[in-house]
Amino acid sequence: MSAEQQERAVRCLVAKVGLDGHDRGAHVIARAFRDAGFEVVYSGLHRAPEDIVQAAVQEDVDVLGISILSGAHNTLVPKVIEGLEEYDAFDDTLVLVGGIIPDEDEDDLKELGVAEVFGPGTPMEETIEFIRNNVPERA
Repeated sequence: MSAEQQERAVRCLVAKVGLDGHDRGAHVIARAFRDAGFEVVYSGLHRAPEDIVQAAVQEDVDVLGISILSGAHNTLVPKVIEGLEEYDAFDDTLVLVGGIIPDEDEDDLKELGVAEVFGPGTPMEETIEFIRNNVPERA
């Protein structure tokens, strides 16, 4: 982590994309991130990929955590990544996916640029430590 990042809290967007209405896990991870000293923005439910991209760009986040339980990850996550690329924000944003993702889909998501996929039961400290070790340095 750079000196600037040590001075400024890591900024995270916890996002619920698509029609998925289950947000308990997103609230739990948002609180854990805040307790770890991160700044957290929560998107709210039922956001379009374009809304998530706009929020990530406007909030200048370091981390985008996409929480998805609906099974639409292979459709929605690529749209979010494409949007970040259009705004030249992808290389500066650590993209994580959490939720119920079949094992066979994890490699496809990682090939798109998702840094890590966290399933149910992942210890909070594991996710927090992953962010601390992998958050992109700012120029």
